[in-house]
Amino acid sequence: MPAMQEDELRMIVYAPALLGNDGRPLAIVHGMERALPGLRLEWTISREGQRVPVPQREAWLARGRPGGRGFPLLRNGDDDFRVTVSGLEIPAVSSPGGQAQLDVHATLPLAANGIAAAADVLEAIGEGARGFWGHATPFSAGVDIVRQTKNGPTDLEVPPRGLPSIKPPRDMRSPEIPHRLGWLNYWSAAAARAIGFPDPARDADLLASSRRTATGGWVVRLTDAPLDLDNPAHLDALKRAYERFPEIGGRSTP
Repeated sequence: MPAMQEDELRMIVYAPALLGNDGRPLAIVHGMERALPGLRLEWTISREGQRVPVPQREAWLARGRPGGRGFPLLRNGDDDFRVTVSGLEIPAVSSPGGQAQLDVHATLPLAANGIAAAADVLEAIGEGARGFWGHATPFSAGVDIVRQTKNGPTDLEVPPRGLPSIKPPRDMRSPEIPHRLGWLNYWSAAAARAIGFPDPARDADLLASSRRTATGGWVVRLTDAPLDLDNPAHLDALKRAYERFPEIGGRSTP
């Protein structure tokens, strides 16, 4: 049976919008397959919800999404360990700095082998997409993190668990500045510079659980185990990271 949402590790990476068939969707797919040995993303889902093989994957990806920019959903053939990836263009009017973006979504099961591969898969997506920033977060924690966004002056909902309010993406001044944090965080070299990471004097703990990417970016892990906001230590780690990086979420004045 397919994984339930509560058992998913959700990944999202924001990148420059696709320019025709620029090869990044295939680079993302190949990177994910290298990061998770045995993975083959050779199927899609029909309108009826059935798994359908994609025999000419490269050409299929190059055609993009029917009726829209981005690339359609691919998945593997294992219903007990379902992995998916897709890409959708976010229009300029809804994006930071008024620049259209490619929004890459992927899911892994929140199981031992999915957790073990998560950092490698997130890095593969970020590098393949030439992304600005991204994160991988369990579905349940991600629900509360999304609720941090204040969508305008009439949005009076207080963010849950004492987390800070963050601006909507359209009000962020630059696409390089991350909109929010997650369990695993992919920061391009430009994103790291924008938020001031790393500072050896202040980031020793984060650096101990971080690694550089081939393009000079970073994959930064907030907690050893997947983020669980019912765990006080995990919630405290998330709050500390927001305190350390006030630029994230557009909370500081340039």
